[in-house]
Amino acid sequence: MTTARLEARHTVGAGDPGAIGDLLVRLTGLSRTAVKDALAKGAGWRARRGRPAERVRTAKATIAPGDRVELYYDLRVLAAVAEPPAIVEERRTYGVWWKPAGMLTQGTKWGDHAALLRHVARLRGAEPHLVHRLDREVAGLVVLAYDRKAAAALAAQFRERRVLKRYHAEVRGDLRAAHGERGTIDLPIDGDAAKTSWELLRYDPARDASVVAITLHTGRKHQIRRHLDALGHPVLGDPRYGAGNKNLEGLRLVGVELAFRCPERGVDVRFVAPDGAAPF
Repeated sequence: MTTARLEARHTVGAGDPGAIGDLLVRLTGLSRTAVKDALAKGAGWRARRGRPAERVRTAKATIAPGDRVELYYDLRVLAAVAEPPAIVEERRTYGVWWKPAGMLTQGTKWGDHAALLRHVARLRGAEPHLVHRLDREVAGLVVLAYDRKAAAALAAQFRERRVLKRYHAEVRGDLRAAHGERGTIDLPIDGDAAKTSWELLRYDPARDASVVAITLHTGRKHQIRRHLDALGHPVLGDPRYGAGNKNLEGLRLVGVELAFRCPERGVDVRFVAPDGAAPF
């Protein structure tokens, strides 16, 4: 029987093998091939004394007594395949990428092979710095920093709400009939202030769905999805919020525009979704 999911945690002792792959084969009963695949996809971790845990990607990586070794093995996660992202703008210290729907921005402890950060790291030969993220189900623009200085400058702009973030969403029902052409939602989320502005782009009677342009003024968890659901017009295909909004096309929410101060040149820059990338 094939093991579908397991977790293994072990503090290395004096009698343990000196390579992480050999130890994990012994601990889990998985085949050597399965362990090598899991490690290559980011499911294995090693924490040395006084240091935070780090991913270990090769079965030959050495371990020593006192090291903490962990494996988070899930066949479903390891089998995941995501559509590759596309570069929208490449600068010396940062890049703007188009993340497709279904791709994680950042990996989890169970793996990162299908995540944007890992994809870019493989292309560039170095791990980029994450300064913001999009939900797995959301396609859209993501800016990644390539050095610490740019990361700090970009993160400060996101934290201080100086980044323009615009989205398009297709929602259930006739938004104009219920709420007019435009509006602002300022309902708190999890006790924190949250503000979302929207403007109707079109209504499709055949689908009974409205397409709206959205500007985020704050960055709370699932803010757009929760605010539109509270308005009575949930995003179509949202697996978590709303009722009567299922469809066969996935979550109909796309990040179409980012604007911020360039950390290299100190000028305002604006980036939009590539032609044909946004599905609506």
